[in-house]
Amino acid sequence: MAVSGGASSLACARAGRRWRFFTDEEAATAAAICDRIIPPDEDPGAVETGAVEFLDRQLKGHYRHWQQTYRRGLREIDEAARASYGRAFAALDEAEQLAMLREREKTPFFRLITDHTMQSFYGDPRHGGNRDFASWRMLGIANPPVRGRQQYDLRASK
Repeated sequence: MAVSGGASSLACARAGRRWRFFTDEEAATAAAICDRIIPPDEDPGAVETGAVEFLDRQLKGHYRHWQQTYRRGLREIDEAARASYGRAFAALDEAEQLAMLREREKTPFFRLITDHTMQSFYGDPRHGGNRDFASWRMLGIANPPVRGRQQYDLRASK
C-alpha cells in the first residue's frame, strides 16, 4: 500500500509541471538559444519542431550525464544577459541574443547545445524532436525511413 501511495504522490507532483528536467526559466533560455541556432523562416525552426521538448526528454535519459552542464550553461547565459542588458536571455531581441551567442560560440556548452539542437531537428521524431517530420520534408525526403524496414513497392511484384 505504501508503494502505490508513493507512486501516486509522485504522479501528482509531476502533474502540474510541464518539463521533466528544465525549470520554466531554463526552458525559455534553451528555446531562445535553439531558435538562434536554427531560426524559423519559410520552414519551422528548432523550437517549433520540438527541440526544447527533445532536450528536456533526453536530459532525463540518454543525456543525463550532461544535466549539470546544461544547468550551469543556461544559468551563465542568463546571468550574462542580465549583467549586460538587465533582462533574461529569452527577453532579449534577436540581435542581442546573437551578439551574446557569438561571444560564446567556441565554448563547450554552446557546442553541446548546438549539436543537440541539430540532432533534434534532423533526427527521428520518435526521440522527441523533428515534429511532423519538418526537417525531412524541408529536405525533400519523400518517405520517412521506417526503422528496420525497407520501403517496397508491392505493386511491382505482381
